[in-house]
Amino acid sequence: MKLQRKNRLRALSVSALAVTSALVLSACGSDDNTGGDGSEGGQKDAGAADIKCDGDGNLIASGSSAQKNAVDAWVQAYQQACSGTKINYKATGSGAGIQEFLQGKTAFAGSDSVLKEDEVEQSAKVCKSGKAVNLPLLAGPVAIGYNLSGVDDLVLDASTLAKIFDSKITKWDDAAIKKLNPDADLPSTKIQAFHRSDESGTTDNFTSYLAAAASGDWKHEPGKAWAAKGGQSADGSAGVASNVKQTEGAIGYFELSYATGNNIPAVQLDTGAGDPVEATVENSSAAVSAGKIVGKDGDLAMELDYATKEEGAYPIILVTYEIACDKGNKAETLPATKSFLKYAASEDGQKVLADIDYAPMPEEIITQVRKAVDSLA
Repeated sequence: MKLQRKNRLRALSVSALAVTSALVLSACGSDDNTGGDGSEGGQKDAGAADIKCDGDGNLIASGSSAQKNAVDAWVQAYQQACSGTKINYKATGSGAGIQEFLQGKTAFAGSDSVLKEDEVEQSAKVCKSGKAVNLPLLAGPVAIGYNLSGVDDLVLDASTLAKIFDSKITKWDDAAIKKLNPDADLPSTKIQAFHRSDESGTTDNFTSYLAAAASGDWKHEPGKAWAAKGGQSADGSAGVASNVKQTEGAIGYFELSYATGNNIPAVQLDTGAGDPVEATVENSSAAVSAGKIVGKDGDLAMELDYATKEEGAYPIILVTYEIACDKGNKAETLPATKSFLKYAASEDGQKVLADIDYAPMPEEIITQVRKAVDSLA
């Protein structure tokens, strides 16, 4: 098993390097919008995904750092097929991405939280004849990564996590942690809890889980901004993962792809089910499938059950939305926006997600997303 894991991580690293190289080349390339064969708009490379190219020039988007690894993979495949479009996605965090979209700076935004009512109202200034809508394109587990020498398997529950991240449990050999891990050799090392410094949908989903599953121990309102006192902050999921990897006694929350990509072990959750639940794509898919669409009038916002006790369902999950205008998109970016989002929502686009530790959207939901993307105007 350990050898398989190492090989898998090595494959992920190679994939990440390939994606990064593709992005660097696209960012530093010329403004020549011809394909490799000299034709206008760029043509598909042999063996590329079935992508219908439309529009050209630069497509700027920003937001969720949780989806960055997925967007990188989509961008790599899309730009191989459509060399006339250069896509620049900035992982600024969900909060900053929404604000840039509402200011008209980007073609679309990525967010791990649905738009608030006042944000939908503000979108009328950008979406001249419509409003911004939430389009769920991927999902996945928020892993609780840790760095504790000699402890290869760690089980925690919502109550214990709430106390750790609220600075009420400060040592790894605390009685509550020992009770959940009777066979582990837990040191008296100080707990170094890391949270996001930027407004983040990952934080929103993690704190929504704590509020739902440990309401007696987590008294803070869920939200994109970290509300609890204490702990240490870092920018983006990459920043939190990097700090956990480098700090003995550390614990933090980030998407599973950041855990596997950095070889960081993840906590198993005691949800009250028969067995602790691992943070895996399959286990998060079980929880996502139990969610439902609650948005109206073309909006596809979802409601998730963070307190589920279903066997094999990992409850700390997020759904990442691409946010665009249902009507009133800028004419110069609409064709490329629709083309790129169509690919991301396509069967080919969804297939790449499981290989990089994201969960594809359930068929009954992604079918609705495809229709919504087709209707963008």
